Amino acid sequence: MPAHLTVHADAPGPVIDRHIFGHFAEHLGRCIYDGLWVGENSPVPNVRGWRSDLVAALKQIRVPNLRWPGGCFADDYHWRDGIGPREKRPRRVNAHWGGVVESNAVGTHEFLDLCEQLGCEPYLAGNVGSGSPRELRDWVEYCNAPAGTLADERAANGRREPWKVRLWGVGNETWGCGGNMTAEYYAGEYRRFATYVRDFPGAPLYRVGSGARNDDFHWTEVMMREAFKGPLGGPMLQGLSVHYYTVLGDWPPSHPATGFDHHAWKSVMAEGWKMEAIVRGHRAVMDRYDAKGLTALVVDEWGAWYAVEPGTNPGFLYQQQTIRDAVLAALTLNIFINHCERVRIANLAQIVNVLQAVALTEEGGGRLVLTPTWDVLALYAAHQGANRLGVDNDTPSGTHGGLDYPGVSATASLATDGAVNVTLCNTDPAAPAEITLALKGRLPVLAGARVLSTPVLTTCNTFDQPRAVTTRPFDGVRVHGGQVQFSLPPGSVAALHFS
Repeated sequence: MPAHLTVHADAPGPVIDRHIFGHFAEHLGRCIYDGLWVGENSPVPNVRGWRSDLVAALKQIRVPNLRWPGGCFADDYHWRDGIGPREKRPRRVNAHWGGVVESNAVGTHEFLDLCEQLGCEPYLAGNVGSGSPRELRDWVEYCNAPAGTLADERAANGRREPWKVRLWGVGNETWGCGGNMTAEYYAGEYRRFATYVRDFPGAPLYRVGSGARNDDFHWTEVMMREAFKGPLGGPMLQGLSVHYYTVLGDWPPSHPATGFDHHAWKSVMAEGWKMEAIVRGHRAVMDRYDAKGLTALVVDEWGAWYAVEPGTNPGFLYQQQTIRDAVLAALTLNIFINHCERVRIANLAQIVNVLQAVALTEEGGGRLVLTPTWDVLALYAAHQGANRLGVDNDTPSGTHGGLDYPGVSATASLATDGAVNVTLCNTDPAAPAEITLALKGRLPVLAGARVLSTPVLTTCNTFDQPRAVTTRPFDGVRVHGGQVQFSLPPGSVAALHFS
């Protein structure tokens, strides 16, 4: 398959917000407990209960923000259950995910300590479904107020200085597990909750409204019409979410994560590319009400959702990964980058042991494995905070089930040091893409290239073979006559760095 790409290196565009590369950690399965959190007394090396090797791996991919405590769990979560001495915290049933007992060992102080260890911003999801405006208002004050009764309580629990948490979700999936509300009803609830979720000195809030599922553009229309403007005319809605998972077939997901053929591969590419139409549709609605782009489109849940791995708890959503998921991640991140004027926050679901995780931990054990999606986030980290560059892409499309998707998808950016970074993926599982690439406005000086591929598409990283699928130097890249030429392997992701 021939592919001709021209990167407009002489015309830098908008900044690619680093928060596009965010993550999500819910009290679901083994994401928190026996994943990120092992406890201070664990034989697994940790810092104040948070697993050290996992923290180090997440710092490598420059995690910019982490959303917590849900997900559906958020609208059953009452923040006071997770503060104070751990031995006195109530034990609750996690009704959404497996009916297990939630110990509340990880609460506000613990989670915000993790964010400080990672060097990332916390993104707290507030309880609208079963909570009250007062409860959410008090949580904001507990986290952000420099003085007062709740600040005194925070200090008594071990934290004198406010955390100044900026990112707050006002409910989650209020069309479903967050309350089964209509768009019209939730718009009123959003205005009510957002009124009481106030700024404190030095801690201005970024409020994210609970947005649509998939292509429910009516939900976005109602929210922008009813909740975008506050009583004084200024924006009341800093961000509006949308959730989309790549799922094959009917619900619940029944297709395996690993034992697939080319037909199932192409199904994932076609279903994943629906994200482009979803983002484009919601963006068009928002543009009508907000021409200046004041409110961000926040894709705070995305990724592949397959059947759980055999022998695991169905409510824990544990799944393996292959190079197919790496290509899906690259395809999706390219969509976000190409719409970065409006998409400014996104969160992969979820960070460890759940759905399209970047890492898996051994149950009850000490071993850790990084997934191919981790490698994609490592390749794409160079785009964080850089200026997007336009890419002209002359490549045949793939097609499956009447749906078209790019044969090769590419993005590029200009870093603050003048370097140009190009990332691209080949969505064809069988044929290489013969790439010819030009940098308009400058001669290409190749400073490095890496590729993520594997001869057998169904190969997984396991605890016995943790790096079976990983990046390697891309030695086949040639620069000749001002053009860059290389053969991109079937089902692969690559990153090129030009000085």
